[in-house]
Amino acid sequence: MPNLPDLHAFVVMALTCAALYLFSREHIRAEATSLWVLLALALIFYIYPYDDFRPADIFANFGHEGLVTVCALMVLGQGLDRTGAMQPLVTVLARTWIQRPRFALFVTLVTSWATSGFINDTPQIVMLIPVLVACSLRAGKAPSNVLLPMGMAVLLGGMTTTIGSGTNILAVGIASEFGLHIGMFDFFVPAAVGGAVGLLYLWLIAPRLLPVRRPLTSDSSPRLFNAVLHVRAGGFAAGRTLAEVRKRTGQRMRIDRITRGDGLLPVKEPSVQLQAGDRLYVRDTVDHLKDFERLLGATLYNASDISTPVRESAPPDKEGLQLAEAVISRSSPLHNRTLNAAHFSKLYNLMPLAIHRSMSGADLSEDLSNIRLQAGDVLLVQGAREAIAELRSSGSILVLDGTIDLPHTDRAPWALCILLLVVLAAAGGLLPMSLAALVGVAAMLLTRCLRWRDLGPALSLPLILLVTASLSLGDALTVTGGIDYIAQLFVAGFGGMPVPVILSGLMLLLIVATNIVTNNTVAVIGVPIAISMAKQLGVPAEPFVVAAIFAANMSYATPIGYQGNLLIMSAGGYKFADFVRVGVPLTIIVWLTFSFFLPVWYGL
Repeated sequence: MPNLPDLHAFVVMALTCAALYLFSREHIRAEATSLWVLLALALIFYIYPYDDFRPADIFANFGHEGLVTVCALMVLGQGLDRTGAMQPLVTVLARTWIQRPRFALFVTLVTSWATSGFINDTPQIVMLIPVLVACSLRAGKAPSNVLLPMGMAVLLGGMTTTIGSGTNILAVGIASEFGLHIGMFDFFVPAAVGGAVGLLYLWLIAPRLLPVRRPLTSDSSPRLFNAVLHVRAGGFAAGRTLAEVRKRTGQRMRIDRITRGDGLLPVKEPSVQLQAGDRLYVRDTVDHLKDFERLLGATLYNASDISTPVRESAPPDKEGLQLAEAVISRSSPLHNRTLNAAHFSKLYNLMPLAIHRSMSGADLSEDLSNIRLQAGDVLLVQGAREAIAELRSSGSILVLDGTIDLPHTDRAPWALCILLLVVLAAAGGLLPMSLAALVGVAAMLLTRCLRWRDLGPALSLPLILLVTASLSLGDALTVTGGIDYIAQLFVAGFGGMPVPVILSGLMLLLIVATNIVTNNTVAVIGVPIAISMAKQLGVPAEPFVVAAIFAANMSYATPIGYQGNLLIMSAGGYKFADFVRVGVPLTIIVWLTFSFFLPVWYGL
């Protein structure tokens, strides 16, 4: 048995276990746990100093090179999102889905895998979700057969390069502090081998394992919208009972509540007689909402009272009006703002009709114009064809309509060229990745692909705190000897087994952890353990570090290990068991592939 470390190491290991448990609790905010971990570490090493390790060393991680690189790449991803630079690729995918769905699934998986090696995973998932939902429905397929395989293909592709995910960047940065330098494409071949096996599974087998799921409802539409129907004088609904109104719609209309003036009327009473000016709060699909408007002679809009026009100027002409779905992204000027505050109707000459809250599915409880919008929300808007085209071409909001066009600006080629130059500069050794990414951010600003106001929304405070807390825990474990002790326990537990078996065991342990807590945390703690194990075994450290990187990215089996999984879970209407059903076989297949291929590739 290895020698026991001192008290500091045991305290830090206990704090690490507590942090891992808290990170795995869905009802506890990750940033709250991160802040308490940082505070606890600072107090521990201030009250009981350990050699030269002080609280200042903990706070220095806010400037860690890996964290700076992650933030810079997040901003570059914002530039791609803001300019609509991925429009041509997504448009081709959309057309292929309509024409050849089965082949389109293969193309989507391969394309998602290939691009995620250079683009941050989460923005790519956010961009593809609404497109794939719309395309799969037009092709007569359930979105649930598409979204989960796509998300897992993105995770597989993120393992191919050192910038494929924030997890990789942090892991490689930590390895460099131990004297191990890994190039951008150094582990591309083993990642491609594992990815090829995983993609075949996702294409041929995974869709057969997934039951048909309907997001939020059993209706055939992918989205339900909250809207308000204003009862108009002379319309069918005025003077009719609620029972008569529902019968008029074939019992399809589901009314959440009815308001009259400042009062609230009982909803479940069939004999309630509607009056002109009543507001019916309903929730349904786009087609059904417009059908209800026609059948009842009501007006579908979101004004706070019936005397307010549906637009601040004259109402739009009825001829040539179109409906479109506008998806709010982090780069959108509507993110974290209300429609009133953004002067949406004046600015875009469009009338907002309804909203779909992708994450919460909450009902509409107030005037739509006063709801604070979040990334992932979908607005149903109505207006002239030219107004919708102008909104789409502005590049600020993702617009989905019958043509499945996406935002695209004349600066999209600049954004793509800047990203390509950043990759080439880092891959060719001309600049370190952190500096290359920062130069790329400056280029985005100079070419006006991004504005200064776009930088704030691109950065995630919870992610910054999470990464800093994970780095600080890793530093404390390393300095106090906790990492070496854990590695010694692991090696001793395998009792002299062959190195490939120990390597496989390390991967399996980290894979289980990354499906419970965040992959960044697993990478930050797992890489030092991998390096320490390699030293004790007397073998090269690189295969062990690569194994730790791969394992930390394999968040397939649960929706809580990676935030992109949560987006997919909501958009596809999946249950927790769906991730287990599809993710566990994928995890086993990819783990076994790496367990056999890595020892051969690195000559262990």
